[in-house]
Amino acid sequence: MEKTTHFGFQQVDVDQKQGLVKGVFDSVASNYDLMNDVMSLGTHRLWKNYTIASSNVSKGDKVLDIAGGTGDLAIKFRKKVGGSGKVILSDINGSMLEEGRKNLINHGVIDVDFIQANAESLPFEDNTFDCVSIAFGLRNVTHKNTALKQMHRVLKKGGSLLVLEFSKVENEMLEKIYDAYSFNLIPKLGQFFANDEDSYQYLAESIRKHPDQETLKTMALDAGFGFCEYHNLSGGIVALHKAIKT
Repeated sequence: MEKTTHFGFQQVDVDQKQGLVKGVFDSVASNYDLMNDVMSLGTHRLWKNYTIASSNVSKGDKVLDIAGGTGDLAIKFRKKVGGSGKVILSDINGSMLEEGRKNLINHGVIDVDFIQANAESLPFEDNTFDCVSIAFGLRNVTHKNTALKQMHRVLKKGGSLLVLEFSKVENEMLEKIYDAYSFNLIPKLGQFFANDEDSYQYLAESIRKHPDQETLKTMALDAGFGFCEYHNLSGGIVALHKAIKT
């Protein structure tokens, strides 16, 4: 078993990472949606719309949104599954779940279930969900392979996993611009809008430590999925991986 792991660019004890990540999201929860809009110039909404459109979720389906945060995907999934379906929003962080509850109520959505859960030990029976999603959350998970196996376990046969996450930029020039923006401007934006430079420094670093597109595809197949493909968005700044349980 590994004794250390990465927290941004730092090496920390494995058993420390979850608490450190919790501290980041406790800090950013109240400004999470604002900062997403600021950092991406609103593009995160297009990435999430693409994810929903790629989901093949239909009326009556049961959907689990892991690391669902403030509920952007849960709101959209709720519309797709209709009254005969079910959406569960889970997050390991209680502060983020509270923001999600408030956001869904503000959107008139009152029938989504909220469960505080660790992606590495999901509290659901095997073969429960038609779709499992995780958007911008997998890179914060300590044991990603374990989490992917859990997602595979709780999916029904034929069910799909959607992983929307920052990834490896395709173009070298774009990568240089993106690096400069991430490390020089994003922490400053975090300080200006959320009075929190350190958390956004971590978020920029965590993106660089996340597996690239092909590596994550291999990890999904190793976790038991029979099929996995990915689509690069915004030049690979973000990638959507879709895996199917066969």
